[in-house]
Amino acid sequence: MIAIPLFALLLIGTSQDSPAPTSTPTPPETVKTAPRFTPEQEEQIKQKMEQARLSREPEIKEAERLNELAANLRSEADARKLVDAVAEQLTHHRHLFWAGQKYRHRVAHAEFAAVSDSALIPEERIAEVWNEYVREIDAPDEALITVAELHNFRAMDLRSSLHNWDRDMTRSLWSMPNIYAVDSTGGLAEGCRALESLKTINNLHEQFARVHAARHRVQGYVSDGDGAQKKSAATVIGRGRLVASTPVHAPAYADPIRPAVARYLQEHGQHEYDQLVGLLFDELLPPGQ
Repeated sequence: MIAIPLFALLLIGTSQDSPAPTSTPTPPETVKTAPRFTPEQEEQIKQKMEQARLSREPEIKEAERLNELAANLRSEADARKLVDAVAEQLTHHRHLFWAGQKYRHRVAHAEFAAVSDSALIPEERIAEVWNEYVREIDAPDEALITVAELHNFRAMDLRSSLHNWDRDMTRSLWSMPNIYAVDSTGGLAEGCRALESLKTINNLHEQFARVHAARHRVQGYVSDGDGAQKKSAATVIGRGRLVASTPVHAPAYADPIRPAVARYLQEHGQHEYDQLVGLLFDELLPPGQ
């Protein structure tokens, strides 16, 4: 990210020189002015923005290529090309269990089946796999998720992806909208393609605070303006799509996942943790299916 200096709005006071003796003094008038940049600063900003665009251009182009491929899978071989490309990019940053060569064919098979046969991964299965993981690592019950919460979480993921995809500079592997399963009306389907299911579980793990926001939306809570929460009469979630967009301002929550994982690793070790992840992957994408 390129740091560009931000200038605070100037507040210019105008004094009242000769107030009437019987009137209440008028407080100083404040006028907001737009940030002012010198020609040199404007040129520096343009240069930095251009440098940012050029540095991200290969990543953006690759994301666009993969997003187009995700929308036009004609064979399982196409799906394998998509899965391989995504896996290779992700493993540049860290190891992901499913990115291993022996698992990619299963992801590709499920990805193509979702497109060719509408064999989506049910939200119920994803929620069950996640909840089993939560129980196995002995995370608190607040980390459990309902199907309605999961759907709302996915819907906001899709909304965020579409928002970022509309802007060239925020297009990336993580904002590709074509990995999501949608219904005939363009609404979010009640099941996932394979890559979206893996992304969803990753986001549940890495961004669990967003689950609390989804929980509030499902329960119909909104802010009353003073930070308190109250029940809203509006329906927040419908079948296949969000049907209301009232913002929810949920309080901050501590992450219940990472401390539980750290305890599990300390008590059981990395090998047993990897075995647990492998078993859960088999439940999510059963071998031979």
